Amino acid sequence: MSSVATTARRAARLSVGEWLAAHWFAAFVVVYGLWVWLPWLAPVFMHVGWSGPGRALYLIYSLFCHQLPERSFFLFGRMPMYSLTEIQAAWQSTIDPMVLRQFVGNETLGWKIAWSDRMISVYTSIWIFAMVWWLPRRRAKSMPWWGFMLMLIPIVVDGGTHAISDLAGIGNGFRDSNQWLAILTNGTLPAWFYAGDALGSFNSWMRLVTGLLAGFGLVWFAMPHVEASFAKS
Repeated sequence: MSSVATTARRAARLSVGEWLAAHWFAAFVVVYGLWVWLPWLAPVFMHVGWSGPGRALYLIYSLFCHQLPERSFFLFGRMPMYSLTEIQAAWQSTIDPMVLRQFVGNETLGWKIAWSDRMISVYTSIWIFAMVWWLPRRRAKSMPWWGFMLMLIPIVVDGGTHAISDLAGIGNGFRDSNQWLAILTNGTLPAWFYAGDALGSFNSWMRLVTGLLAGFGLVWFAMPHVEASFAKS
């Protein structure tokens, strides 16, 4: 009897393995897609009055993202992003990140997505680039490891300098004013480009662009290896 049960378990494991080998990408698209797109439902739920599910999503994703409102996109408001000053006026006059991140929005400003702009750029780009990679996958070669490392350098530098800058307090660090950049460019660009995190500012562009590069590098480095491993199984 035990041998029959053992054989059945082995057959079940084999069938699961065969299914994954044939459908691993579909499973990735669905499971990872849920992870990527669920944060977008948080502002939708808040907007229609389902505050319980909305706040549950904010809580869950706060474990994986700082959710600072001045570095987040908002839906159903008058603007897609708001400055630190505008957030402070609507919430509390504080630079404490643990307090700032608690602001999820209101009926006037709209409701923030449960991912910050950098997380949206990284995680969403992985999902989108994976979909793009799937079509020519049999002809697309894996990116070499050093190419992948090069793609990660910009986000490491940008994220690292942001983290160091924030030690001076949100809104007070060298990445908040970017005076170094103004000096390098001789102040030829508009003042709003240098300072703060508003959409279109230097900081905003860097978070979005470096996230895209990291997502692209990860997909073109890892996906061919994953495909090859399932093909051998």
